[in-house]
Amino acid sequence: MHFNLLSDKDLKAIDNLIDAYGGAKAINEKVIAMQDYETRKKIASEKGFGDLLEKAEGHIKDFPKVEDFIAKENIKVSKPGVCTTQVSGFQGAYVTADCIKRLAENGKVLFPTEMISVVALTDHYVYSGDLLTTLAMAENLLKASKFCSANLVTTPLPEERFAKIEKITGEKFDRRDLGDGTSQLILKNMGTAFGNFGGIEVGDNNHLVYLDGILRSSLETGANFFLNPSWSTIIAACYWGREIPAVSFKISMLLSTQNAIQFRMLMNIVKEFLRDDGTTPLYEINIGNAASPETFIQCAEELKASGLPNISLAAHLRINPDLGMEGFNWTDNAYKVLDNGTDITIKYESDGTARPYDTMETYFLTDAERDEKAKLIGDVIYHKCIRCDKDAKEIMRRGHKAIYAGIAYK
Repeated sequence: MHFNLLSDKDLKAIDNLIDAYGGAKAINEKVIAMQDYETRKKIASEKGFGDLLEKAEGHIKDFPKVEDFIAKENIKVSKPGVCTTQVSGFQGAYVTADCIKRLAENGKVLFPTEMISVVALTDHYVYSGDLLTTLAMAENLLKASKFCSANLVTTPLPEERFAKIEKITGEKFDRRDLGDGTSQLILKNMGTAFGNFGGIEVGDNNHLVYLDGILRSSLETGANFFLNPSWSTIIAACYWGREIPAVSFKISMLLSTQNAIQFRMLMNIVKEFLRDDGTTPLYEINIGNAASPETFIQCAEELKASGLPNISLAAHLRINPDLGMEGFNWTDNAYKVLDNGTDITIKYESDGTARPYDTMETYFLTDAERDEKAKLIGDVIYHKCIRCDKDAKEIMRRGHKAIYAGIAYK
């Protein structure tokens, strides 16, 4: 017996949500249109971020190039196994701008091609120009191949938003009144002081709140890549994204894909919701920190043998102290994966040093606190970029190709 992952009721609720925003075709076209730099720059200027963008434009002129490093060290790509670079912690426009300034002053660091941000999609972040300006710096100026945003289902939202989703989908959401017209979904299993990392618990039909946040953010800013924290949101996103190819998803390591069994569960979801052209809304899966290099290789081999579309597989090389074990270092394991001829995305939640604001708590600062501490947080991701650059250059010396952001190429 086979059980459908989504019932007819589930499908109708998601379809109604898509229709409420103009339908899949209109959504896809709007998201792409909002990725134009001149469009973003105009809006950013109107919202007070024009000077920040102009300064970033100047700073990136001083960024180094991959070709110069290759020529200087006589690097030769002689082995299979490609390394893609990824750094986490780009917490909004002011933090990202500060990191860009520091890297320009350094002048030696090759910039990673994938950037991860864990900022709650509050109304301020989405509609003030903060997220849009961050995306303009990341995607348009630095030419990062991916900038990942995180929609945490516990983000406080205007009560009218919840009422609107209920009317569209016919579902009800268990929430508390925070006052001033704002409400928040209630978590029953808090897990940590940050409430299950702000939303790994996705109870009842709260995946619809997750999808609504992605829809609004994508249409407002052109955001097109989102962290996906739970089984229900992954399934819902795979169905939702079938006709919206402009948007894709990254699966968090906090989903606990720590072994090949859990990885096969994900592959079954992918198979269930392939697009008509055979592609999938899932772009990347972060293999969990407990996995060995042999498990990582096994997952990659099973994915390749499955006939499913290629999905990037990532591993944390360093993690901040309150996200896992102290002294976590997966670098030698990454070498084993690459020497096997297996591609890997190397991800940095930390540079391996316990720095102030290199913590999960930083992900849950208010909008005002985040702006106030931008230089302190910018320093953290600056050192993450240095660590990523150092490791990726060593991987290149070992004969593998390493992929950086477009700004790192001539």
